[in-house]
Amino acid sequence: MTARIIFLLLAALVFCAMAVVASQHKARKLYVELQKEQTTTKQLDVEWGQLQLEQGTWSTHARVERIATRELNMRLPVAGRIEVVSPPRAEARP
Repeated sequence: MTARIIFLLLAALVFCAMAVVASQHKARKLYVELQKEQTTTKQLDVEWGQLQLEQGTWSTHARVERIATRELNMRLPVAGRIEVVSPPRAEARP
């Protein structure tokens, strides 16, 4: 009877040891995956910053005006042709 209990305890011990090894292995794999994802995140952050700088460069007033003048043949109107349109006033409604 005691040999059977010892065998069951030994089997439970081996099972627990294997479970610990398996969980440590899985934890290491997940940690490596986390490190890769953090590296990817850093690279994407750098790329996002570069794209924001590029967008700022492409949308400067001087560049827009240069393209409008050279490529679209747009010109500023003479002062007599400029009209200022005021937004309508909000009237009190009953």
